[in-house]
Amino acid sequence: IDQHATLAPCNQNQRLESPLRIVACCLVAMQSVCAQSVSCKGAFTQSLRTPRCSRSQLVCRADGKAGAFIKTVKSGAAALAASLLLSGGAGALTFDELQGLTYLQVKGSGIANTCPTLSGGSSNIKDLKSGTYSVNKMCLEPTSFKVKEEAQFKNGEADFVPTKLVTRLTYTLDEISGQMKIDGSGGVEFKEEDGIDYAAVTVQLPGGERVPFLFTIKELDAKGTADGFKGEFTVPSYRGSSFLDPKGRGASTGYDNAVALPAAGDSEELEKENNKSTKALKGEAIFSIAKVDAGTGEVAGIFESIQPSDTDLGAKVPKEVKITGLWYGQLS
Repeated sequence: IDQHATLAPCNQNQRLESPLRIVACCLVAMQSVCAQSVSCKGAFTQSLRTPRCSRSQLVCRADGKAGAFIKTVKSGAAALAASLLLSGGAGALTFDELQGLTYLQVKGSGIANTCPTLSGGSSNIKDLKSGTYSVNKMCLEPTSFKVKEEAQFKNGEADFVPTKLVTRLTYTLDEISGQMKIDGSGGVEFKEEDGIDYAAVTVQLPGGERVPFLFTIKELDAKGTADGFKGEFTVPSYRGSSFLDPKGRGASTGYDNAVALPAAGDSEELEKENNKSTKALKGEAIFSIAKVDAGTGEVAGIFESIQPSDTDLGAKVPKEVKITGLWYGQLS
């Protein structure tokens, strides 16, 4: 409190006899510290986590650095940027610390929506011996969602804009498994196989439009180096084939066309609405390894993926969604 905030109602000369007064003073101090640490532009990233000071600071760093992650990888400084992201989060919990929490400690705290971090280790990928590893307990925790929007000005270029999360804190992917190959020259190959590898998310654009999408890395096949290995993944349909729209139309069940317009069912303007499609689309992701603990086999880093949004069973053109965040995994 003395280092970070000056509290008018809580002077050092006064005696804090009441426990409630002590708690109130501490809360005021914590709010002051949070206000100083959460000083980034991305207001959305502040709402992604439980309001803990050190954790909020980590989110801001991730949003500020990982936004230009692709360019950073090309410049050869991805490892340095990722190390900055993963360092200094006093409120971040390791895998063992998360496993030691009780249900009541996790309930309502937002901790269940976070990934473990590494307290030690190094940024040298060569600490891991070359070979084929099984990846387990892989976790992806987004820190920002951005949607590509057309420019509001004439001759302007489309760009990714920040969004606001409107669904619950259930967007983290967890328990993902796969195979990772590491060669002596630093090359990395990763193939995703199974796990909780998709999550339904809805975000809202500044204009009020809501964009649903299925955050996923299903069937990811990435190749490259520790500084940046990337590849394509499959994005399943947001809705299943048995989903019925308000007029009772579906891909595998329901009406073939709108009941009120049977004669116009084959018209071009209603074709996409009547002929539902659950075709899977493709996305692309790039990962960077920031920290390695050869003793425990833990690895952590940052990622960025670009994928399409929901198409309303083929009736709408999908928007591009950019997700950036942190990832964690265990190699064996």
